[in-house]
Amino acid sequence: MIDVVEVDIPVAEVLAAVDGPGEGAAVLFVGRVRDATAGSAVTHLDYECYREMALAELAALASEAKASHGAAAVSIVHRVGRLEIGDVAVAIAVSSAHRPAAYEASRWIIDTLKERVPIWKKEWHDDGGVWASDHP
Repeated sequence: MIDVVEVDIPVAEVLAAVDGPGEGAAVLFVGRVRDATAGSAVTHLDYECYREMALAELAALASEAKASHGAAAVSIVHRVGRLEIGDVAVAIAVSSAHRPAAYEASRWIIDTLKERVPIWKKEWHDDGGVWASDHP
């Protein structure tokens, strides 16, 4: 399951998509909207993306995680639009035969997603919004 959605992410489905008889480990990462960044209160977020390229890059990340990090199956869903505090912004599930590969692949995917996938985050505070970058 690779997708960019404008509705709540079906976290259980993201995890179920990596289930298989040979996978002894599954890791689920859920990124949520938090109420503060660098000590400044956040009221909500807006995510925008270049959908076609984002989907292609997410699929490429899944393929690379399988080829280079030992993942057996990968599922990635990112949400766009307005998100409130506590909403799920991204869900990543990775399965593998053993847990080290699942953990490593999951971490690599979220870190690389923030660098390569054309999804942009605007953080809103009481005094206005600012485009945020995890990797300036």
